[in-house]
Amino acid sequence: MLGRTLQEVSAALKQGQITPVELCQKCLSLIKKTKFLNAYITISEEVALKQAEESEKRYKKGHSLGALDGIPVAVKDNFSTSGIETTCASNMLKGYVPPYNATVVQRLLDQGAVLMGKTNLDEFAMGSGSTDGVFGPVKNPWSYSKQYREKRKQKSHGENEDSNWLITGGSSGGSAAAVSAFTCFAALGSDTGGSTRNPAAHCGIVGFKPSYGLVSRHGLIPLVNSMDVPGILTRCVDDAATVLGVLAGHDPKDSTTIQDPGKPFMLSSLTDVSKLCIGIPKEYLVPELSSEVRSFWSKAANLFESEGAKVIEVSLPHTSYSIVCYHVLCTSEVASNMARFDGLEYGHRCDIDVSTEAMYAATRREGFNDVVRGRILAGNFFLLKENYANYFIKAQKVRRLIANDFVNVFNSGVDVLLTPTTLSEAVPYLEFIKEDNRTRSAQDDIFTQAVNMAGLPAVSVPVALSNQGLPVGLQFIGRAFCDQQLLTVAKWFEKQVQFPVIHLQELMDDCSSVFEIEKLASVSLKQ
Repeated sequence: MLGRTLQEVSAALKQGQITPVELCQKCLSLIKKTKFLNAYITISEEVALKQAEESEKRYKKGHSLGALDGIPVAVKDNFSTSGIETTCASNMLKGYVPPYNATVVQRLLDQGAVLMGKTNLDEFAMGSGSTDGVFGPVKNPWSYSKQYREKRKQKSHGENEDSNWLITGGSSGGSAAAVSAFTCFAALGSDTGGSTRNPAAHCGIVGFKPSYGLVSRHGLIPLVNSMDVPGILTRCVDDAATVLGVLAGHDPKDSTTIQDPGKPFMLSSLTDVSKLCIGIPKEYLVPELSSEVRSFWSKAANLFESEGAKVIEVSLPHTSYSIVCYHVLCTSEVASNMARFDGLEYGHRCDIDVSTEAMYAATRREGFNDVVRGRILAGNFFLLKENYANYFIKAQKVRRLIANDFVNVFNSGVDVLLTPTTLSEAVPYLEFIKEDNRTRSAQDDIFTQAVNMAGLPAVSVPVALSNQGLPVGLQFIGRAFCDQQLLTVAKWFEKQVQFPVIHLQELMDDCSSVFEIEKLASVSLKQ
């Protein structure tokens, strides 16, 4: 049951093959079994069981609320959850219990979803590894997969297995690991520069970033207001569309949302891609891109072409400036947003009472890690009166040029862009931490963050396993508010490549039957 998709398990609940409480208990026991992955910061066991019981009563009366009723979900720990601690993986918010739910959390609960817990992340979602939170790094479930272990045995030189675990990517690594390890059927992440798509690619699942303004940000603790979007992590594209249908639509509490009320997103099955035009941005062919990812990228392009789609090379000329531009805008908004954590209203407060200034300084020194403090410092530098025009204003202008690059490409008749999501597959933690957070984020966000600056929808879809037995994802980018068209194309692609199921036998002995099912590849890109 746990290995099924959200839609399949929803059907099983309706048919009475399993009850919401049984499903919730299975997920809870798996969460406990996979505790070493460190995917969850808080497990909301009592809340979940209570919600599952309510759901069960509805099913018995034949009044289920919809596709999400009784479905276990997880939420990244930077979304406010009423009565459940919300920490952003920071000392600054340890023990903070919000008095309200984020709109997206409320919408999930209104549809009967069962909240399993809050997932781990980089502190305040600043990072691309899920390694920098105060609760420790998240381990990638694929580190323990049969596929990866068998490949490692062939190459192993007596290294210690356990010290060689892989990162999940970030910053929504906890949510990605939770979905990948079958502890829930969907999870919320946030995406400011790739924080949902990057871990999805590394964990072999679907990571969807909706168009900016389609989904409410109310209750998402802000990083960069002009780029943050709640993201959706699921095991298949259809499930992401199901969740999007629940989350999307106007929210009076977020003035940046569209005016239209939400409606269910039903994805039709594309049979004919011959009318599609797929763009391949030439600037994304960077020297740092691993040869394997490049090969999967070109095979994917060939797949579309062989099925009759038009595949053309396109240019996004300002791509090379986007990382620098993103850094200036991101740190500036971070500096502004983080000013609220002053030790007065909520969150951590130090014991120093010499003066208000001393209290502020000590509170922020104790509450924030080096990464957050570094970004605040950089942002305040860019916002200084003498630097404002040279940095912040200039970056805003470059951001407009980057957004226009996408507009021009889509106006030229391209329907969807196909790009890599990450430079390579997931790397071992010990290798990842050799570089500092800023360097890593700058490298890892290269294919993803321009989309946030342009406010476009994008989805990472798992394609195939690398030679090491690890997942590789590719990214599809769509026109603004054409999320449905984008997901329809992604669904067609997903069906063609038949990505294999993760095998985690040793991890869950009594659930092993779930993981025996190996999907047969139809047009596996390995060939």
